[in-house]
Amino acid sequence: MALPNKKLIEALREAAGRLREGATYAWGNHGACNCGHLLQVITPLSRQEIMSYAQTGIGEWTELAEDYCGVTNAPVDLLLSKLSEVGLTPSDVHHLEYLDNREVLENLPGGFRWLKKNERQDVITYFETFADMLEANLLSKELMKETYRQRVGEGIY
Repeated sequence: MALPNKKLIEALREAAGRLREGATYAWGNHGACNCGHLLQVITPLSRQEIMSYAQTGIGEWTELAEDYCGVTNAPVDLLLSKLSEVGLTPSDVHHLEYLDNREVLENLPGGFRWLKKNERQDVITYFETFADMLEANLLSKELMKETYRQRVGEGIY
């Protein structure tokens, strides 16, 4: 699962909001698909630029993530490095594109169900649920740290 952090949580929510407001969506377009929308939020790149960069690699986001090499700085690697910098793993990229992370699906409002990778509303729901899960995880970790600090201050540890 992705590294919970505020930047990723906010990016997922912003991407969902843009989709809700009618941003161009096309699952078969690297710049306007699920990962493309997230990249539009976390980089200054347009969907056209993302599409152009992504086409320097071969395949969909899943294949691109599997072939990612952070050393080459090829345009597609630049895109994948941006996704990695916000806490996503290649596995997370695959799940974002196909909306199939079982843990996210089990936490959907209304309970578990399969989502369609190319349905705008399903992408919005998945992004928001993923953001909620990451936020809960982050808050839990922060609470644990604060509790530990208080106990150390009280001489309990």
